[in-house]
Amino acid sequence: MTLPIELTAEHWILQVFSAKAAREGGVVRRKIRDIERYVGFDAFLSELDRRGYSAVENASQLVIFCNQEPIRIATHAIFSKKSIRSL
Repeated sequence: MTLPIELTAEHWILQVFSAKAAREGGVVRRKIRDIERYVGFDAFLSELDRRGYSAVENASQLVIFCNQEPIRIATHAIFSKKSIRSL
């Protein structure tokens, strides 16, 4: 992704949440170092809270759920084949 030289924190956040997946209530991911570089991690987390969104961290990536649905970690302890079919 090519970014303009004078990209502000507000513009960067707008780009993230203007992505098609985000607009449709889906999932986007960003490198944590990019979040820290362009916005600041605390400011970004505040924006997630403001929108009512959730995120999880894995392997230096932040996976952002652009909706207000609950998050469940998929494991055998939580999901069985029967419960997956009923979703």
